[in-house]
Amino acid sequence: MNTEEVKLNVEKALDEIRPFLQSDGGDISLLAIEDNNTRVKVQLQGACVGCSVNQMTLKSGVEMTIKKYVPQIEEVINIEV
Repeated sequence: MNTEEVKLNVEKALDEIRPFLQSDGGDISLLAIEDNNTRVKVQLQGACVGCSVNQMTLKSGVEMTIKKYVPQIEEVINIEV
């Protein structure tokens, strides 16, 4: 999978997750795909920023969904504002 395909599939994964985050007043945006397409940097936004369960959401929701679309992804990192 080339870089453009990886980005497209990561965006598809985020589109799947976004409605759940938005229903709680949050959102997510893709910042970067690095380390030979194995690491994704995202930014949780809105209510997600101060949420006490955002790390759980990131690992069990966001990372799991992205890996479903792009199995080569090893890690998803939230870059805080």
